[in-house]
Amino acid sequence: MADRRIFTLSQVAQHKSNKDCWLVINGRVLNVTKFLEEHPGGEEVLIELAGKDATKEFDAIGHSKAAQNLLLKYQVGVLQGYAVSEVDSKDVTLEESNKREMSAFVIKDDAVSKSPDFLQFFVPFLIASFYFGYRCLTRAVDIA
Repeated sequence: MADRRIFTLSQVAQHKSNKDCWLVINGRVLNVTKFLEEHPGGEEVLIELAGKDATKEFDAIGHSKAAQNLLLKYQVGVLQGYAVSEVDSKDVTLEESNKREMSAFVIKDDAVSKSPDFLQFFVPFLIASFYFGYRCLTRAVDIA
């Protein structure tokens, strides 16, 4: 993008409808109007963030490399005050990113341990085992 257009956040905020949807990610101003229907999370997610800086939300989801490469395709300029580094054209080929555009939707793994999942299975199983064991023992006493 040799001739970068510089936008202010107030200029970006004017584009917040489903017919004209712009947002900012990592200082890049993106026109995602044509991408609304293709977005795997639904167009509502993008429209909700339209006209705003969506960097935090974009990073929180943990998008794939292909999704990150799509930023270049929809970039129309940069946000005033941001120094956006140029991406080496060898690293990003738009043709390749179009093929694998949204082949995977990655969600970052939380730092929460897996033990609550184990307990959600194990505790009811343990209670059921005790119940059936108690029923078998009391029934054996009743029969004898």
